[in-house]
Amino acid sequence: MHWMRSVISLALLATASSPAQVRIDVETPMSPPVWALLERELLRASSSACERFAFRYLDDRGYLLHTPRWGTLDGPDDAIETFHNWTLLHALGGSDSVLLLFKRALDGHYRQYKELRTSLTELARDGAYYKEFITQSDWFHTGEGMRGIMLEGLSGPADEILIARMRRFAGLYMNEDPEAPNYDAQHKIIRSLWTGSRGPMLRKATTYDWVGDPVRGRFHLLHNRAGRRQILDLEQNYPRMLAHCAEYLDSVGDHPLNLAATGLAVNAFALTGEKKYKDWAVEYVTAWKQRIEANGGNIPTNIGLDGSIGGEYGGRWYKGTYGWNFTIFDGEIEETAHRNSFAAGAWPGFANAYLLTGDPGFLAPLRRQMDNLYAQKKIVNGCEMLPQMYGDPRGYKYTGREEWYNYTPNLLLDRLTEIYMWSGDRKDLERLPKTGWIGYLEGQDPSYPEKALRQDLDQVRRRVEEMNRDATTADTRLADYLMAFNPAATDALSRLTLGCFLGGNIWSLHARVRYFDPARRRAGLPPDVAALVEKISPDAVTLTLVNTNQVEAREVIIQGGGYAEHQLQAIDLGGRNIPVHGSWFRAVLRPAAGGRLAITMKRYANAPTLSFPWDRGGTR
Repeated sequence: MHWMRSVISLALLATASSPAQVRIDVETPMSPPVWALLERELLRASSSACERFAFRYLDDRGYLLHTPRWGTLDGPDDAIETFHNWTLLHALGGSDSVLLLFKRALDGHYRQYKELRTSLTELARDGAYYKEFITQSDWFHTGEGMRGIMLEGLSGPADEILIARMRRFAGLYMNEDPEAPNYDAQHKIIRSLWTGSRGPMLRKATTYDWVGDPVRGRFHLLHNRAGRRQILDLEQNYPRMLAHCAEYLDSVGDHPLNLAATGLAVNAFALTGEKKYKDWAVEYVTAWKQRIEANGGNIPTNIGLDGSIGGEYGGRWYKGTYGWNFTIFDGEIEETAHRNSFAAGAWPGFANAYLLTGDPGFLAPLRRQMDNLYAQKKIVNGCEMLPQMYGDPRGYKYTGREEWYNYTPNLLLDRLTEIYMWSGDRKDLERLPKTGWIGYLEGQDPSYPEKALRQDLDQVRRRVEEMNRDATTADTRLADYLMAFNPAATDALSRLTLGCFLGGNIWSLHARVRYFDPARRRAGLPPDVAALVEKISPDAVTLTLVNTNQVEAREVIIQGGGYAEHQLQAIDLGGRNIPVHGSWFRAVLRPAAGGRLAITMKRYANAPTLSFPWDRGGTR
């Protein structure tokens, strides 16, 4: 594309070996491409819509206007998950108000749910939170509630409150809090599916632990057969909610969901640089790696208190709540249900170890698990099918049969995409269809950026329309109702600007690049600046930067990786090679100018840090 060719001047303020001293000037005029204008509008619209949401659904204390109750069906994790990507939106370049509103909502959430009381379960008898952390829950739900705070450090690495929280939260899994002995350092296990600030649950859970107490009133119940638009009496439907969780009772022993807890240690390490956090996370994930290898490459869904695979089930590695054989009878829908979550904690956990160490061996267990599943692939009526379960097909009524079962067309493409984006290995790409975003990166769909951005803009518009039509009041809303109204749209922006694939259970920012605004001393794209990751390879990324402002120049800092983990080596602009040899550099874009940068890098070469580039100086 001839319009991409840029005139570049290179300013070396000292030596080219220091990233703090490399600056490029982008001078070639460029009429703003449609994708660039759409990016800027999406950042503006999402930010404005978040302000509207907060005005409508948060009170002056930061309390979410709904009826709080304990439970995993519509409880504390759902209430704060409503804001799950607001911190990411700010880190992408959203308005400062988005970050301030998230902090207000988070502080209000802790207070609001600390005031909660239950009578049918001990878990929230004195509040859902203790020391600002959930008293006890499983990491499927704890993680959902932590999504926003896990990415808060991208915008606030010097926030003393955040640093104190992450130290405290990580310490809950490192036995630094005597009230929460969640970790067994001898066997290198987290001792229960249910953990938190009150320690591990070393008994069977009850349905009340999962569901909580009934509350009086009529609500839009999402967990019901009628659907969200019909208001139902909660007390009347409460027996069905209990029936939903009737078989979710086994809790003792470690579970791959717990690998998600390593995200706390990643944050604590990236905020403080203290080695103990990295050491714990690597120790814990390494123990899981060894167990998976010993289990033929299959991720066991129960580790006994003695550290043995399947130790709570006589060696049956596939058993356990949310396990490979978690085929249950759901009394709410009165049907058999298959609910295996083997990947929900394993994928973020092993990716976190890779981020901390740069050792690609931590991706091997994920790849091998997918190999095992694909080895069982069947073609049914011309459709590829993978098994989603293993063990006795009757699940809850064990007959001694063990086999792969519950074949569906779900080929787990999101999990394969994550492996490829982390590894950069073209062999991992072979399993992926060359469509959508992956197809675009492979040069097969140049219209993708515009389509993806328009789709997310449509989402913002729809969410605002839904808010405007919403006739509910706080006494007819439970925690999960408002999640569907969250107007922050970040999927297209994170893929197109960062080269980042954030699945629903990934809470660390595995990105090729990230941006900072040196003029405003904050994270995110500066005003008027748009960025497009056009191509990736194992050791390079092709990026176009545009200044949509026709009058004023803009300066942006480009960093390798979400946490400066990638070491940038050189920039190619119009055939001119500019050495970097650091984790970041500056680009000054003249008014209405743009250019394409081909950046070579050594990925996962640096220790991850959340500190801003200007605070850490030279190469890390």
